[in-house]
Amino acid sequence: MSDKFSRDKQKDIMDKVRVRFAPSPTGYLHVGGARTALFNWLFARHEGGKFILRIEDTDKKRSSGELESAMLEDIEWLGLKWDEGPGLDGEFGPYRQSERVDIYRKYVKKLVSDGTAYPCFCSEELLAGKKERMIKEGVPPRYDGTCRNLSEEEIEGKRKEGLPESVRFIVDADKENSIDDIVRRNVVFPPGMVGDFVILRSNGLPTYNFAAAVDDALMKISHVIRGEEHLSNTLRQIMIYRALGMDIPKFAHIPLILGSDRSKLSKRHGAPNVRDYRREGYPPDAVVNYLAMLGWSSPDQKEILTLEELVSGFTLERVSESPSIFDKTKLRWVSAQNIRAGKAARYLDTAAEYFPETFRERYTDGEIEKIFNIISENMSCFSEIEKLILPFSPGHARFDKEIFKEYPESGKLLKNLIEEIENTGEWTEESVKDVIKGSGKLSGVKGKDLYMPIRVAVTGEVHGPDLSSILLIKGKEDILDSLKHAYSEIQS
Repeated sequence: MSDKFSRDKQKDIMDKVRVRFAPSPTGYLHVGGARTALFNWLFARHEGGKFILRIEDTDKKRSSGELESAMLEDIEWLGLKWDEGPGLDGEFGPYRQSERVDIYRKYVKKLVSDGTAYPCFCSEELLAGKKERMIKEGVPPRYDGTCRNLSEEEIEGKRKEGLPESVRFIVDADKENSIDDIVRRNVVFPPGMVGDFVILRSNGLPTYNFAAAVDDALMKISHVIRGEEHLSNTLRQIMIYRALGMDIPKFAHIPLILGSDRSKLSKRHGAPNVRDYRREGYPPDAVVNYLAMLGWSSPDQKEILTLEELVSGFTLERVSESPSIFDKTKLRWVSAQNIRAGKAARYLDTAAEYFPETFRERYTDGEIEKIFNIISENMSCFSEIEKLILPFSPGHARFDKEIFKEYPESGKLLKNLIEEIENTGEWTEESVKDVIKGSGKLSGVKGKDLYMPIRVAVTGEVHGPDLSSILLIKGKEDILDSLKHAYSEIQS
């Protein structure tokens, strides 16, 4: 086989990879949904394929345009740009299910015509009663086929009565179904798991399973990558594919994400929505980095990875079957590692909005950059900036005078430091270190007895960033003013 032939064949395989993320705009983008979108996006990019975004909005009572816009914003914020979808139509649109209802009805009619689906006139109350009775009898609740064998005359009669009419798919209760799942390997669905199920509701809208199967087939989806909670849906969907003579995509059911108590992740476990983490100031690439590790591991076992490294190393074969535990402490660690590595070069534009106006008015862009680089060593999200920048706050610091009692030479030290600074010309990194060293020598103190009183006088805190850096960035006049104020306070 020639190299050219191999390349052409590989390109042909890659061109056929099409995956989709199909959220319902009934809430903000959940962490689980974001992880599903990420795995689809990474797989598509790794294989040189297409990532399609499809909006499943046929639930009119719960869906909203506002939530859809918010969800699209969050997906874009994560950096998961789609190749086809809302605002980026391709040849397989439209990409909102509410705009595809006529397509679904056409295929429902085909199934009814083929004898693999039928009209059902059972009311919700009747169905609820049957279900309750089956549960009491210890029988798996499923539709009993009441309307499956209605004659044409009976069907017309019920229609004339104006009874609500849905359409059900006929299930071969004796047939075993199976799929070769990329993550869970061979999955067998025993006979009798489901009864005849609804594919078109009485309001004329399709059910999830029917719409999803038709859309995946018509949009040429090659791989369906989604959470393992959808396994029961897969059974129904492969029945629909077969009945319509459509190609069945490959499936990969990824593991659940659980809370620390090993229950399904929910709001009570913290902030399970992407928007919550945006508000807290987590960098998007850090969130993506962490989400990728929930059920997948890199070939070289690295935990801190760029988007490019994730794309390069991502394969479905490395996705685990076991549930993942969402650990906010680990998320904070991953985020802190990303911020520390990227510093101002990567994050300053985003982080700048977390600096208060007083800082932006007081400091130059270059000084803000220096401050950010210093505090980024101890930051896990940008909402922490407000607290971390306190040592650099302009003006007098608030402090507890009692602290100075622990350092008997504080008054003498501050007086000498003030004189040293007043006699200093240019305020540079070298001169700052010289005045600290000089005042310590004149006062007969060193180590903690030297640095602690100065830090408290300038910042009001006993801990913080490098003292010399604080003095240098705040500037000579600001430091002098703070020291004189502190000296006056401890002398009073």
